[in-house]
Amino acid sequence: MASVTIRPVRTRRELKRFVKVPFRLHRDHPQWVPPLIGERMQFLNRKKNPWFEHGEAEYFIAERGGEPVGRITAQVDERWDEAQGGSDAMFGFFETVEDAEVTRALLGAATEWAAGRGHSRILGPMDFTTNDEIGILIEGFELRPYILENWHPPYYQQQLEAQGFGKAMDLLMWYLELGKLAEGEQFSPQIHAAATKALREEGVTIRNIDKHNLEREMRLFTPIYIDAWGDNWGFVPPTDAEVAFHAKILKQVIDEDWAYIAEKDGEAIGAALTLPDVNQALAKMGGRLLPIGWLRFLLGRRKIDRLRVFALGVKRDYQHSGVAAGLYLKHLETSYAPGAIKRGEMGWILETNTAMNRAMEGMGGEVVKRYRVYEKALSGDGASR
Repeated sequence: MASVTIRPVRTRRELKRFVKVPFRLHRDHPQWVPPLIGERMQFLNRKKNPWFEHGEAEYFIAERGGEPVGRITAQVDERWDEAQGGSDAMFGFFETVEDAEVTRALLGAATEWAAGRGHSRILGPMDFTTNDEIGILIEGFELRPYILENWHPPYYQQQLEAQGFGKAMDLLMWYLELGKLAEGEQFSPQIHAAATKALREEGVTIRNIDKHNLEREMRLFTPIYIDAWGDNWGFVPPTDAEVAFHAKILKQVIDEDWAYIAEKDGEAIGAALTLPDVNQALAKMGGRLLPIGWLRFLLGRRKIDRLRVFALGVKRDYQHSGVAAGLYLKHLETSYAPGAIKRGEMGWILETNTAMNRAMEGMGGEVVKRYRVYEKALSGDGASR
């Protein structure tokens, strides 16, 4: 068998080859959803993604016999250091065939790159931060991923752990049936009471985000996001440029009926960004908008029947005032409309986030997927240990 060669990405052609590695690995698996190639090219473009204003990354492709058999990035982030402390590097965009030699070579390239820059630990996968797709799927392989979720075969976990990577944190995806909640079968009386108190007695109002003024709305959303998630494990506050970059992408999929801002006395204090699962349409597009991808997307979008609660948070000063419960209730009320979507997933939620996980239990939720972020200590001579 030919040996494994690791090559850094240097040209646009090589970057496209990097992007298409999972197409080669997973195209025949029914659960894998191909990303849009153009969007991934833009995201990984150092001149277009504002993450590179404070981050540095190297991209590697593993080849055997001239054919791509895996990929990985290694990256460092000044804002991670500021927010999380320590001397950490990250790896991301991890894909590999079921071959220990390939996995070892990929992880070796990433850890050598990180240790060579003086870092003492590497974590991942993160594509590029916890604000993006993160973790290796370790439960829920039989389920198709929702929007902005990765799918991995079971052997990824085995391969990483065989190379000495250990658990840093698990993240949970909860499945909720809003239809059952609307029928009064499962909604916790305590959550309902808290929502009622916030909305009727505390003067909190909840409105829909105005998609046509999304830039303004994101300026309201961002301080909530930073304040609400600021103490979370792995959180890195996004810059204004990063928020604008992501908003431009999300504008194509946001549904105003499912995006909310909570306000009190004119201050935005909570928000929820729930997205229709466009993966249901993307699954049939093969990663391309042309020549007929747009048509398939438009036709497929009409059939979307599930959601992902991508972000829901409340400023810390208001986290015990029932505002989050009010946002839960708003989702429930939206599902009452004829023809409205009535099911979906919420997450990622840190396994250590007791309050949110209890709330999901109180709403009759079920953990259906688990993602794991791994870590490994690095020595100063470019080796892991």
